[in-house]
Amino acid sequence: MKVKEVADLVGISVRTLHHYDEIGLLKPDETTEAGYRLYSDDNLETLQQILFFKELGFPLKKIKEIINSPSFDRQEALKLHRKMLVEKRTRLDKMISTIDKTIEHKKGAIQMTNKEKFEGFDFSQNPYEKEARERWGDEAVDKSNAKLASMTEEERKTLGDKMNEIYRNLADLRDTSPESEEAQAAIKEWYVFLNSNFDHYYTLEAFKGLGQMYVDDARFTKNIDQFGEGLARFMRDAMAVYADKNKE
Repeated sequence: MKVKEVADLVGISVRTLHHYDEIGLLKPDETTEAGYRLYSDDNLETLQQILFFKELGFPLKKIKEIINSPSFDRQEALKLHRKMLVEKRTRLDKMISTIDKTIEHKKGAIQMTNKEKFEGFDFSQNPYEKEARERWGDEAVDKSNAKLASMTEEERKTLGDKMNEIYRNLADLRDTSPESEEAQAAIKEWYVFLNSNFDHYYTLEAFKGLGQMYVDDARFTKNIDQFGEGLARFMRDAMAVYADKNKE
């Protein structure tokens, strides 16, 4: 779909879509030689997620951070959106009730306490942001670090030895096909290890995203490739195959 068609469909301005593109929040999958932006179905799904977060009071910078997180899961996000919107509806219902009572109070029909006059108001920081950060922000890293810090030196050594063993095993396989039985068995061991030893649970989609980060982030690539040049890319490919093959 062209940008004007998307704008008309959604009810937002073309200028808004241009802005989302410029800040890297929503880049169209294609651009014609003439410079026309073309949006795919996947782009539209991302736009829906953006607008849900925007409706809940998230700033664009935070939305971009969340949806670009390797652990971001769209299905999980939709469930969270629904939960948040139901909570918001409950709060709005309370505010509407407060307005109705205030009207009756002004008429002299009822008496309101001072506490009742402010039911439904909430001026605290966005109550939904914390939960979103815990799912897709840097909170996952903080939790993992906290768990490591709580371990004894012996426990940390055991965990590190196991991690290195998995890396070495994968390094020995890095010249084989990521789709091979041996590679998939080894990468499954990595998936189980991550989800068994850290507080952050990786969905299959998040696991796939993590693999991509091994290649996109030079720090990860450097550390992983210490076990064998090209290991980060091999793990990225094997993790993507594993995630795609095991989707429900």
